[in-house]
Amino acid sequence: MAEARTTDPPFGARFVFSVDGVEIGAFTEVSGLAVTIDVEEVAEGGQNQYTHKLLGRMKWPNLVLKRGITDSDALFQWLSRCSGDGLAGAGNKVVGKNGQVKVLDPKGRPTRSWSFSDAKPVRWTGPHLAASANELVTEELEVAHSGFRAI
Repeated sequence: MAEARTTDPPFGARFVFSVDGVEIGAFTEVSGLAVTIDVEEVAEGGQNQYTHKLLGRMKWPNLVLKRGITDSDALFQWLSRCSGDGLAGAGNKVVGKNGQVKVLDPKGRPTRSWSFSDAKPVRWTGPHLAASANELVTEELEVAHSGFRAI
């Protein structure tokens, strides 16, 4: 008789974020993988036992990705195309890109992925630099999008 064994969930310590197939970087923390669906309650006349709950619009919070500082310029190249001179050169129009977050296993293989549509960088926060600090130098990227799906 074969032994039943469940697969252990992946250890979530490394995530890769890419935009239109270009790897923006590996991150150590990702938040914002969520969706909320508005619910409208409608009371039916003469029916006092319950109200109808109608589903409405979906809301997707921004993704927030955190990592230690790296020497890769991919993040800033994408950010500069969506702001400042890059934005002016594109006629002040930002075109959202397709993005993807992959959870990697300890051997660097993807175990789960989510695909995002209309991804745009909306905030970058650099490290707090202090000579007296003895902590990892990190940066944070916030990305707006129009929804995701598991792939």
